[in-house]
Amino acid sequence: MPTYSIGQAAGLLGVSSETVRRWADGGQLRMARDGGGNRVIDGVSLAGFAKERAAGLHPVPGEVLTSVRNSFAGIVTKVTMDDVIAQVEIQSGPHRLVSVVSREAVEELGIEVGVTATARVKSTHVHIDRPGGRE
Repeated sequence: MPTYSIGQAAGLLGVSSETVRRWADGGQLRMARDGGGNRVIDGVSLAGFAKERAAGLHPVPGEVLTSVRNSFAGIVTKVTMDDVIAQVEIQSGPHRLVSVVSREAVEELGIEVGVTATARVKSTHVHIDRPGGRE
């Protein structure tokens, strides 16, 4: 089972190392000591905590029925438009999302730099990369 240092866990969760330490000290995140005496978090525990922490962060309004499960709430950082098409960039935590939509949609939704928006992603082509190999 993979383990993560406090710094690695903080990076994956998008918080400071101090926040991870507080969660561990408060019993919200399970920690152990490795052979060198360093505090580590087991991967299964970290995955469960990340999933639990993210629950409800990007809810779909009750009146909307959707099959999309990947939502990224953030702030619009750039909008580029021509006569027909627009490119919209959203920063959602550490994630930069870029979408190409119609100019009409951007205008109807009032999308401009500085407004909050949620990117919802549904794709049959999602690629997964993993560094290294087995740990």
